[in-house]
Amino acid sequence: MSIKDRDMFANINRKPGLQIWTINKMRMTPVSTKAFGNFFEGDCYIILNISKNMGVGESIDIHYWIGQSSSQDEQGSAALYVMQLDEYLGGSPVQYREVQGSESPKFRSYFKNGLIYKKGGVASGFNHVDTNVYNIVRLLHVKGRKHVSAAEVEVSWNSFNNGDVFLLDLGKTIIQWNGPECDRREKLKAVLLAQDIRDRERGGRADVVVVEGAREKETPELVQMMADVLGKRPSQLKKAVSDDKHDQEQNNSVRLYHVYDNAGNVVIQEVAIQPLTQDLLSSADCYILDNSGSNVMVWKGKKASKDERQEAMKRALNYIKTKNYPSSTSVEVMSEGGESAMFKHMFKNWREKGQITGLGNTHTVGKIAKVEQVKFDVMELHAHPEMAAKQHLVDDGSGEVKVWRIENLELAEVQPNMHGQFYGGDCYLVLYTYRVSNREQYILYMWQGRHATKDEITACAYQAVAVDNMYNGAPVQVRVVMGKEPRHFLAIFKGKLIIFEGGTGRAGAVSPNTTANLFQIRGTSELNTKAIEVPARASCLNSNDVFLLRTPQKCYLWYGKGCSGDERMMATDMSDRLFRQYKEVVMEGQEPAEFWIALGGKAPYASDKRLERENPLHSPRLFECSNQTGRFKMTEVYSFDQSDLDEEDVMLLDTWEEIFLWVGKFANETETKESWNSARDYLKTHPAGRDPDTTIIFVKQGNEPLTFTGWFNAWDPFKWSEMNAGSLNKGIDTTDFGGYSAPGGPTSTFPMYRPHGGMMSPKPTTPTSPFKGTYSPAGSSGMSVDAKLLINVPASELPEGVDPSQREDYLSDEDFENLLGVSRSEFLGMPQWRQIDMKKKAGLF
Repeated sequence: MSIKDRDMFANINRKPGLQIWTINKMRMTPVSTKAFGNFFEGDCYIILNISKNMGVGESIDIHYWIGQSSSQDEQGSAALYVMQLDEYLGGSPVQYREVQGSESPKFRSYFKNGLIYKKGGVASGFNHVDTNVYNIVRLLHVKGRKHVSAAEVEVSWNSFNNGDVFLLDLGKTIIQWNGPECDRREKLKAVLLAQDIRDRERGGRADVVVVEGAREKETPELVQMMADVLGKRPSQLKKAVSDDKHDQEQNNSVRLYHVYDNAGNVVIQEVAIQPLTQDLLSSADCYILDNSGSNVMVWKGKKASKDERQEAMKRALNYIKTKNYPSSTSVEVMSEGGESAMFKHMFKNWREKGQITGLGNTHTVGKIAKVEQVKFDVMELHAHPEMAAKQHLVDDGSGEVKVWRIENLELAEVQPNMHGQFYGGDCYLVLYTYRVSNREQYILYMWQGRHATKDEITACAYQAVAVDNMYNGAPVQVRVVMGKEPRHFLAIFKGKLIIFEGGTGRAGAVSPNTTANLFQIRGTSELNTKAIEVPARASCLNSNDVFLLRTPQKCYLWYGKGCSGDERMMATDMSDRLFRQYKEVVMEGQEPAEFWIALGGKAPYASDKRLERENPLHSPRLFECSNQTGRFKMTEVYSFDQSDLDEEDVMLLDTWEEIFLWVGKFANETETKESWNSARDYLKTHPAGRDPDTTIIFVKQGNEPLTFTGWFNAWDPFKWSEMNAGSLNKGIDTTDFGGYSAPGGPTSTFPMYRPHGGMMSPKPTTPTSPFKGTYSPAGSSGMSVDAKLLINVPASELPEGVDPSQREDYLSDEDFENLLGVSRSEFLGMPQWRQIDMKKKAGLF
């Protein structure tokens, strides 16, 4: 790397955030934040994103974007700079190759309001956005419902079709034309894009208005304005074109290939197919992972030769060509120790370097997930949702508990003295009620015994719906498979949870006559202890735990060498609850002959030293679920925040230990009904060979528990309440948008919209204040408010007319930059969660 290039990289900001460069005269030229999301088709760009991951440290991603009209020299320069930038940053970033029109979801996640493709390139002089220029006439064709892109097209009616949204940008006025066949979501995404253009390219000084293609007669002034620019409208426009791209014919598995040099020839040799294990990767080599043809990932071992590492991207592109995959196929390149979340999810039991491996195969039939002892104050969980999410606890289990058993396919209430006793031949419903901020919340657990009949399991689900309806849909529903009880389920039974392998708890039932019963007892406190019956065989013992063996003659309390004093104490309490007769304490290695005889003879059992952590470390991943194509399909949402939870969707949040299904209020009915099956399909088909009995939690919009919201930065509990009336412009007719408040844009409100013609300003109405005349948001002509009247002031004491949720709008530009450290335009271009975080730190929230 040249000194000049190193000096250029020295100016890179190492703080979390987005940085973009374009290739101009074969050099990296910084792009202004005002122009983020705008890409010239004749250019190549380099995008660096540094982000903090929830509990898994920092991640660095480098993308290079290839415009469809860019030259080979520019593409080569971009690839070279990416390699040098990767080297400068220590080799830890993940590299991505992006092709115009086929960008990865991760890339698109950086530009929540959409991408704009512009004709030409920086060589033409348009290398920045001037907020003071209004002599603009352009037509943008908006495509997409989840990830939006807009391309400049010919300013003519010939460019229109009935299925898409078009933005006619006239500088001081942006006209949004909605095709008669486009849906609500497409209109909303186009609104956000129009707002983004208004606020970043025009400094907020432009009118955004809407024309409904199916009702043009209602907006004659706007239609005439369009005709003045586009000419006379033809009687028929082009038919709608589907946004959905047909999937290419793909493999049905994940494959790993070893890439190496053999006498000057590059050899690509298949190593294994899913499920993959981490020991297949050697630090001395490079590998290609083919994710069913949808994307290709290259892994570079730390000890691989410099040539092999530098040729990684080139080899991936050659592989794509050999496989006849589309040239736009997504490519990721990563180094050992800097793997992407998706790459780790392709492997069974991925372990980070330095992470202590788990008990693995040492637990046989009696395996129970290790739960570390946690000491906390319930108020701490409520104050810090991220703690609740990581500990999988909404509280300490001190709420109200109701338990029902399925009997004759109906609900039969279980008496409190029998709470915590579960039989493998039964199914149960457990309703847990607790309070947060003086509001009752509910969790409904559906516990399925291993030996319950299919009819009982079906009845359990049916009765869960009935109980859910009794509480107006408020309960969070959790499917629990016997032996896979989540942490909070243990906590609510206060160290008295006992699971019998078979039988039933129904009145009058006769327990099967056995010569011996063996129970494995694990836990260090009332929050994490349970006893589960395992086969009465010596091979089921484990040196790390305590076991209770009951024979017709006596009971034995067996202490493994690795168990702690806390575990022994909890096991003693549990054994007294199980059997009131005398227990003989037996230390491992000092067992009497009768003990082994009761277990059918002495045999080898798990005796490995206790290890500290069993569960692999994984970043949470969010997916949009859909069956619109006739089959279950999931699309990952990267860098997610609350605004990515679409009210019309079912979303799946995978935290590895648990699966959350979030159902929006307007989600497709079929998708909602099939969501449980969708989650199970996700686990069954997961390339890492996930446990199909992983806990699945069903969450409805507006009733999210802390264990869910804690995975999101700056969760707003009032976001969806009462149509978010506080952030909607009063007097706006939002009929066509279903009363929806657009999330996550540079402003939190809709542009002024009137379906019956006429022009309206996008600026909200500003009330009068007794202190300083008229308050108004930045960019308008009103006066600002003294910052002292806004910072850390209770909402009830704010000057009249100031919106408590938008205090920054009433600051002068000087006060704004002094308090928040960025300009107003830079602030508006940030994600909503980051805006909220900055406002909190400045005392404006």
